Amino acid sequence: MKPFLILQLRPETDAADDEFAAILDKCGLHATRAHRVRLDCETLPDTMDVTDFAGVIVGGGPGCVSDPADEKSRMESRIETQIMALMPQITARDHPFMGCCYGLGILAHHLGGEVSKARFGEAVGPTDCHLTAAAMDDPLTSGLDPAFQAFVGHKEAVQALPPGCVHLVKSAPCPIQMIRHGRNVYATQFHPEADASDFERRIRIYRNHGYFAPERADELIQACHRANVTQPAEILRRFAARYG
Repeated sequence: MKPFLILQLRPETDAADDEFAAILDKCGLHATRAHRVRLDCETLPDTMDVTDFAGVIVGGGPGCVSDPADEKSRMESRIETQIMALMPQITARDHPFMGCCYGLGILAHHLGGEVSKARFGEAVGPTDCHLTAAAMDDPLTSGLDPAFQAFVGHKEAVQALPPGCVHLVKSAPCPIQMIRHGRNVYATQFHPEADASDFERRIRIYRNHGYFAPERADELIQACHRANVTQPAEILRRFAARYG
């Protein structure tokens, strides 16, 4: 069986390691079924063919595709350039793809959608999501609870549905929570790989990255542990089962 290509955009090693473990856990994958690449310290070969992999999963990260080029660090630019170079191959071939949080911005930007910090950013913690009518017929979302909680935390957001996409999940604070392009290319604004313990660790790691006032960290951690977040992991599990 082909492995899944897991691309990580986080330069913080502890956050990247936690995220990788969470993706494997929620997908139900053994590490031998994953080809992990950290784009902060590794380079994708020019000859990479996405069809060598069962699917591509892109994790989150502190970067923002909407930031002006001159405001991005060298590392952020390097990471973004590499993943953006892979997107034409993914969408042209309709190759299985799951972008998580930052991955939604990457997909939307590639498709010509508007990604910005103008509206719809969300504070770190749980949010209430709702399936759209289209989600009732999608293999990753059909049969899920019509309303569910998910973990979020992002400065930028997709401002409107990108061209050629199907809208699957929405929320009041951020309308575009999950989309599909073609039949096999997906992305979520929420974190399908994260449970409360995962998010607690990220809150501690990113407490000084501008997502929230640092003194609110303990309050946010408590809110995460009070939340009932189960459905997002099922989306990731279905993705791995369907394409693996």
